[in-house]
Amino acid sequence: MSKEEKKVSKEKIILGIDPGTNVMGYGLILIEGKKYSLIQYGVIHLKKYATHELKLKKIFERIIGIIDEYHPDSVALEAPFYGENIQSMLKLGRAQGVAMAAALSRDIPITEYSPKKIKQSVTGNGNASKEQVAEMLKTLLNIKEIPKLLDATDALAVAVCHHFHDGRIQTSGKSAGWKSFLQENPDRVKGL
Repeated sequence: MSKEEKKVSKEKIILGIDPGTNVMGYGLILIEGKKYSLIQYGVIHLKKYATHELKLKKIFERIIGIIDEYHPDSVALEAPFYGENIQSMLKLGRAQGVAMAAALSRDIPITEYSPKKIKQSVTGNGNASKEQVAEMLKTLLNIKEIPKLLDATDALAVAVCHHFHDGRIQTSGKSAGWKSFLQENPDRVKGL
């Protein structure tokens, strides 16, 4: 669907991204008024590339390709979280940054959501498992079969979360940001 066709029909497309350095999930949903439906979802396999730099290049190229094919109106990403391995976190942050740069290079607004916020929005439980999120999305989006790699459904969850929040993070008077993320995700923060 071209940009002109979308403007006439008042439809909106959201691209959700679950950043990763070995597997990156992506999912696209179509919003028509209050209804939403699945367009496409999948994963970008990156493990086969020898260097981190080449993986980043492939992330950029593939996200640009998805953007140019589907013309999303917004991009929503899962925010990286602090884990035990600082090198993994840095690589994940770079992968997310490259995906953001791809969207921004096409003037598409981006929004980040914490993993807990995404799970809460989709399942009602901020501590839901990946499998629980996938099962709920199967129902919400009429997915016939849950994919083997749940990075794809994780990305769809980001898109659905973005739709539910209409691009606005609900903060209940608290400031959003890293401090808020740490407070919302104490189980994911180790060693601080």
